[in-house]
Amino acid sequence: MLICMFNIERVRRAYFLADTTKDGNVNSPSFPSFNKASGASRFRLPAVASAALKDMMEVDKMSDDGQNSPALATRRQVLHTVGSAAIIGLASPTFAAASTAAQTTRSGDRNKAPLGARLQGVQHFGLTVQNMNRAFEFYTEVLGGTEIMRDGNFQGEKIHNTLLTDQEILARELQVNALAMGVPDLRGGTQRLDVRFIQFDNVVIELLQYRDADQPEGSGPSFAEPRDHMSPAYPRSMHICFYIQDDVDFNLFIRDLEAECARRGMDQVRANRVVTVTTEAERRAAPMSSNTNKITEGKSNGWSLIYCKGPEGEQLEFVQALGPVKKTFADAYAARQQLVGSQVR
Repeated sequence: MLICMFNIERVRRAYFLADTTKDGNVNSPSFPSFNKASGASRFRLPAVASAALKDMMEVDKMSDDGQNSPALATRRQVLHTVGSAAIIGLASPTFAAASTAAQTTRSGDRNKAPLGARLQGVQHFGLTVQNMNRAFEFYTEVLGGTEIMRDGNFQGEKIHNTLLTDQEILARELQVNALAMGVPDLRGGTQRLDVRFIQFDNVVIELLQYRDADQPEGSGPSFAEPRDHMSPAYPRSMHICFYIQDDVDFNLFIRDLEAECARRGMDQVRANRVVTVTTEAERRAAPMSSNTNKITEGKSNGWSLIYCKGPEGEQLEFVQALGPVKKTFADAYAARQQLVGSQVR
């Protein structure tokens, strides 16, 4: 991941400006303080990285002396890529943990690690929708996600049991018809399931629609009725939160979001206001400055947010994290990476 985040050549040259000693130690203010020695930030490169450094410097010197050849150029490129990759990885506090994780994965020891260390993180959030095409338009054309794939017409005993067994057991315990609880018949194929996956920068959203088999995919009505009350205070209620760029005007973003959705006929997309309103007319007439709740004290200092319903009535949140709260989340992420790395040793 770090190799993808940084330009290898730029990082390589930056590290070569450091004072590389004969024993493989590197002195540079840009290196993290793995070991303190003589008041300078120092760490010892493992043999493979140290050798890569020396080879790269030797090849660079040969090039500087005019000894260029196709073979030399090829060797230089290989060494620069491999050596820089090693250096970049070592510049991360989690390098040792990442190396251990890779080794345990190869040896099969990952299966003995704590459950959290066996995860890669959150893969996606799923949202069951009433109108697939409408929801897809919102998350791609309005919010800018990109389609990964779509699949559909799922039916049969295996998928039915995978998704719905717990609800069927509950229906039997309550002695009610499962259909009355909104349980579709995927087993017999009376209903079908369609899905579409949408990629955002750091997360995937999956849209799901359960429909009767005779309804067209995408635009047909859903099998179950939508919930009437979508207050976020109900237990089990969930929401999707989108992260707004640091340099974006939050108030203006919310205004433009509502205008774009209204243009598309998505009338349910309505953002709350931070001032008290009692009617829809008052909500629309509220000043643009009331589109954002900016928190300026406490642990959430720097956090801005607003709640908004999506086109399917789903609960959405838009946030911006600046100042102290941004650092809080960044520090927590770094600590999490170290923790997960240590658990697989």
